[in-house]
Amino acid sequence: MSVPVLKQAGELLARYDVLISDVWGVVHDGLWALEPACTALTAFRERGGVVVLLSNAPGPSQHVAKLLDTKRVPRNAWDRLVTSGDVTRALIAESHHKRAYHIGWQSDRAVFEGLDVELADEEHADLVVATELNDYRTEQPEQYRPLLSRFAERGLPFVCGNPDLVVHVGEDLLPCAGSLATIYEELGGSVAWAGKPYRPAYELALAAAAEARGGCPVGGSEVLVIGDAVRTDLAGARLMGFDSLFIAGGIHRDETMRGGEVDPAGLAKLLDGLPVQPLAAMAALA
Repeated sequence: MSVPVLKQAGELLARYDVLISDVWGVVHDGLWALEPACTALTAFRERGGVVVLLSNAPGPSQHVAKLLDTKRVPRNAWDRLVTSGDVTRALIAESHHKRAYHIGWQSDRAVFEGLDVELADEEHADLVVATELNDYRTEQPEQYRPLLSRFAERGLPFVCGNPDLVVHVGEDLLPCAGSLATIYEELGGSVAWAGKPYRPAYELALAAAAEARGGCPVGGSEVLVIGDAVRTDLAGARLMGFDSLFIAGGIHRDETMRGGEVDPAGLAKLLDGLPVQPLAAMAALA
């Protein structure tokens, strides 16, 4: 059965009380807000719905909220924000390790703030935390294989603060921490994945939605997941039993878009074999 392609999502969105929406590739393109998407989310909230932004951004939600401000994503487009950085902090705390080797941007070190853990060099670390590559514009994941091999040989646990493999920043497709975690597992290392498509991220999102509704619990049939990645957004929706709306113009656009429109053949090829299909697809949320 082919997935229907929508021009406007209003009628579909109206069937739900809670939207769990991806951020990068849906709400903004890595540089600036996507205005039609922000307008759609704002309209959904004005009709009484709750919007939870769920991002694999590796920073804590309060830091990512400020980043969204700089990208001109209006605050009235969303109720709550949950990030993989929030989950990362919980995983670090639960690990009980005290010396972490960090791979990622200096600004990502906010995930360690207030935790009983210190940053350590390679020799003294007993935990590896990857939030990004140190410089994803100039580096490739394979450059980290020797370092990761040494950590794997020592049996250090690895916390992946962003399960995405790649992300679009404008027109550029750049590697994320998930690509490092994949190499670490190939080397026989143990990885704890923070963020989508894993259940802890969605449980935090559901708790955030309930809080936004004054403590009213959220049933699965009330939720629609909106996202642009098969591996994270659609897989997470399937895991949780939520309906989903696929945004074809995001991370998979080279496979699913032709001349600014959704290519039905490319879309069908990408989604072929998925045990659960999205309810619909769009070039961009509107």
